[in-house]
Amino acid sequence: MPPTKVPPRDAPSDFNSFIMRTTALAIFAHPDDIEYFGAGTLLLLREAGFEIHYFNLSTGSCGSVEMDVEETRRVRLEEAQNAATILGATFHPPICDDLEIFYDLPTLRKVAGVVRKVKPSIVLTHPPQDYMEDHTNTCRLAVTAAFTSGMPNFVTDPPSRATYPEDVFVYHSMPHGLCDQLRVPVTAGSFADSTTVIDRQREALAAHASQQNWLDHSQGANSYLQVLDTLAERVGSLSGRFEKAEGWRRHLHLGYSAKDEDPLSEILGDRYLINQNYPEL
Repeated sequence: MPPTKVPPRDAPSDFNSFIMRTTALAIFAHPDDIEYFGAGTLLLLREAGFEIHYFNLSTGSCGSVEMDVEETRRVRLEEAQNAATILGATFHPPICDDLEIFYDLPTLRKVAGVVRKVKPSIVLTHPPQDYMEDHTNTCRLAVTAAFTSGMPNFVTDPPSRATYPEDVFVYHSMPHGLCDQLRVPVTAGSFADSTTVIDRQREALAAHASQQNWLDHSQGANSYLQVLDTLAERVGSLSGRFEKAEGWRRHLHLGYSAKDEDPLSEILGDRYLINQNYPEL
């Protein structure tokens, strides 16, 4: 999708819109991670006219105590494709198995290849610190792949991806449990109001039906759909304004965009809240 002027929601008629591509790419680790941590914001962007893309790096191969690895890959691929369809997102196939997402050159070339193909202006991904390495490694890969978007001398896989000069804005979701690996609470820099899209988000998560028994067994989640509702309500409460929300932290702009912009704020308007207490320089 070519660059275009993007007016914010409820903008005054004389607002000087900034120019960016109306394309967003979610890069997360496992099938269902997008639905838990970023699908609400993706849906809001889609309502604002964005083309949205759905990319899980892993097949979800270890996410079952009932199916063998081949059947698990097959079932979870079908579930992820169905979820992307429900969200209205373009699906990109996984490139790794569970616990095999490593920050290495072959994997980076593949992730960068998807970034070059999609040419997103907004990348949504995991936080730099999270409860498991698949998440943190996916974050590192997504961040570096976005950084290489304008570097013609970096070879991607496949190698025939043209670079693009427009700004790329990277946003990190809240970690699982809303804390880092050492149990330190994580504060969101901003909140996206998912109240009006939570039903569609839940429908997309419900497409991952194989995860009910797995999450019950591995994490005592009881109901994986209730986990989403509880998370959205907790983040909404932290916002102090929204009933349900997703929290985000914006990556430093240096090397990614010419200016320190916050396009989600511009695009989502009153459905987006900046945390004035978030510590920034």
